[in-house]
Amino acid sequence: MEGDLISTNKALQPLSWLYGLGVGFRNMLFDMGILKSRSFTVPVISVGNITVGGTGKTPHVEYLIRLLKDSNRVAVLSRGYKRKSHGFVLADGSSTVTDIGDEPYQMKTKFPDITVAVDSKRTRGIERLTSGDDDSQPDVILLDDAFQHRYVKPGINIMLVDYHRLVIYDKLLPSGRLREPVKSKNRADIVIITKCPGDMKPMEYRVITKAMSLYPYQKLFFSTHEYDPLRPVFTKNHAPVPVDLHNTNVLLLSGIASPEQMLIDLQSRASNITPLSFSDHHNFSRKDIQRINEAFADLPSPKVIITTEKDETRLLNAEGLSDEVKRSLYVLPVRIKIMLDQEELFNKSIIGYVHKNSRNSILAKGKDNNKSKNSNSPGDRPRTISFRNN
Repeated sequence: MEGDLISTNKALQPLSWLYGLGVGFRNMLFDMGILKSRSFTVPVISVGNITVGGTGKTPHVEYLIRLLKDSNRVAVLSRGYKRKSHGFVLADGSSTVTDIGDEPYQMKTKFPDITVAVDSKRTRGIERLTSGDDDSQPDVILLDDAFQHRYVKPGINIMLVDYHRLVIYDKLLPSGRLREPVKSKNRADIVIITKCPGDMKPMEYRVITKAMSLYPYQKLFFSTHEYDPLRPVFTKNHAPVPVDLHNTNVLLLSGIASPEQMLIDLQSRASNITPLSFSDHHNFSRKDIQRINEAFADLPSPKVIITTEKDETRLLNAEGLSDEVKRSLYVLPVRIKIMLDQEELFNKSIIGYVHKNSRNSILAKGKDNNKSKNSNSPGDRPRTISFRNN
């Protein structure tokens, strides 16, 4: 059920109160215009959350990429978490996980024709992406994990909320996992309840909708995970994919923030699952690799090891994996499905915003020669590309 994975530490609530004061003061400075939010003439869509990891940002960004890439020059800008490079980096065919981070690397590998860049300063990253001639500039920029990065004012602000950790029931860090107070959800144009069970009842939709208590200008959607067929991580000499996972022992290897939904979904396809979990964005050490080898060796045959797309990016270059693990290691690709037959409505909202604010549109023609500007408050919107004004 919704919120079933929430656990808070009451002893740490005084620290959460102090943390909330700091976050609230920062947000107040942005709301008052003391700290500036910049808007840009290029359509910008932000995808993020107010919790610590695990809401499914990357699959949702990939959904937007698939939706837009055939008709638009799409650029993705991420901070590149845990990368070893610095500043602005534009990904190319030779970029590695250490250059740009695991999630940007995953997206560049899956969609080689789009632009992927990383920069911890999103305003600088957008400036670099839009500094070329018109033929090379993106038609739309997708900001990965930028809901809290208020120095950029996106045209559409998408906030993701994990079905299993609804923000309305959670607490601020360190007592809970909220990075901002619940009221910060009011900045979102679109809220998506992610990782929903595929068999949710109509009553549950209504209960969550009422509990989220959104404003009329905000749109609420629900999404669930769908999975593509298993794909071998190492294509050389890989074992055949088992037809029936119910008769196969599965080692589920994951280094993501919230692997619970993947485990739940996989249980409908496999009866004997042994989870082996690491922290989010985990860099596998030699000791970790040895642990993986031993855990898989201990399973009786027939057996297979399944991992996530994000973990695949780090395992490909990991040293020390046994030949048995390499032959039996498969990735389970995930896709997002918008529920309640609202996919067309969601798609139209995104496509309509991008088209209306594109450089070739009537509305955008008069802005082509204007530089990005400062904006002081949510009400100061006369020349800001905004989803709420569309």
